[in-house]
Amino acid sequence: MKAYWYEKAGAAAQVLRLGEMKTPEPGPGEVRVKLAVSAVNPTDCKRRHLGRELARFPRIVPNNDGSGVIDAVGPDADPARVGERVWLFGAQAFRPMGTAAEYCVLPARQARHLPDGQSFEDGACLGVPAVTAHRGLFADGDISGQTILVTGAAGRVGRYAVQMAKHAGARVIATVGSAEKIDHVLGLGADHALNYKSDDIPAAVSRITGGTGVDRVLDVAFGANIADAPALVRDNGVIAAYSSDGAATPQVPFLALMYKNVTLRPFAIFGMPSEAQDAAFVQVERLIAGNALSHRVGSRFAFDEMIAAHEAIETGALFGACLVRVA
Repeated sequence: MKAYWYEKAGAAAQVLRLGEMKTPEPGPGEVRVKLAVSAVNPTDCKRRHLGRELARFPRIVPNNDGSGVIDAVGPDADPARVGERVWLFGAQAFRPMGTAAEYCVLPARQARHLPDGQSFEDGACLGVPAVTAHRGLFADGDISGQTILVTGAAGRVGRYAVQMAKHAGARVIATVGSAEKIDHVLGLGADHALNYKSDDIPAAVSRITGGTGVDRVLDVAFGANIADAPALVRDNGVIAAYSSDGAATPQVPFLALMYKNVTLRPFAIFGMPSEAQDAAFVQVERLIAGNALSHRVGSRFAFDEMIAAHEAIETGALFGACLVRVA
C-alpha cells in the first residue's frame, strides 16, 4: 500500500516520506479499513514535530482520524462488519499506524458506524474534535439547564461543543475572533456570541448570567484565559481545558478559584477511561444518525499533498477540518 511515514521528528517537509509499505493485517479484536479520507488535526502535527512516540516506534504513519470501509477483520472481531462504512478515532494513538495511508488497522471499537446519510468527508471530520467536545462537556455529568462558556467556539472542537451542548439542553455562550465567526456560531445554536478580540468577556458574561457566572467553561486556551476565570465561573463551577498552547506553564489565581470551589479539569482524550470514550462514541453516533451535527471543511487536499495539509494545519488559519482524499 502507499503510505506516508516519518522516522525522525521535525517539520513536515523535512521528515514526511511517501512510499510503499506492506498492507497491514488485522490482529485479535482489530479491523482493517480501506481509507477514503484522512484528517489532519493539530495533535497529529504536534506528535510529528516533537517525535513523541519515536522511542517506541521507529516508523510512524501519522494522522488519527479518517473514514472508509472495513475490508477485513481479525480474530474476535465481528466478520459481519466487513463492508461497513466507518469513521475512525485515535488510529495512531499509542500505535504506529495512522490514517495517512491506503489502509489502516485499529481496534474494532475505534472504528465507528457511519450512516449512509453522512459522507466520508463528514465522518473524517469527527474523531478527535467530536470526542474532545463530548469529554469537555459531559465529564462531570448532565449539563441540561446549565450555562456553558465555549471558548474558540468556531474551531474544530468548539463548533461541535456548541451543537452538543444545545442538544443536551444547555445555554451556550460562545467566544470567537471575528464577526464572521459570530454569525457562524449563532447559526450553530449558540445563545450568545462574543468577540474575544474586542468584547470585555468577563463583563459580558456577568451581564448575561446576572452576575452569577457560568456553570462550566470548555477552554481551548487555558493559559490565556485563566486570569479571567474567577470572574467567569460561578461557585462550584468547572473549567475543562484541552489545550494551552500559548502558555504551557500558566500562572493560576489559586486563592480566587479555591474560595469559589472551582474544579479545574485538564484532559487528554487518548488517555481518558475507555468507558468515557465509549460514551462519546455512542452519543456522536446518535447525533449523526439524526443529522444533528453539522461539519465544516476548511481545506481539501489530494493524497500526494499530505505535506501541504500538515503545513496548512500549522498555520492556524484554517476555518474547519483539514481533509486529505485517500481514495
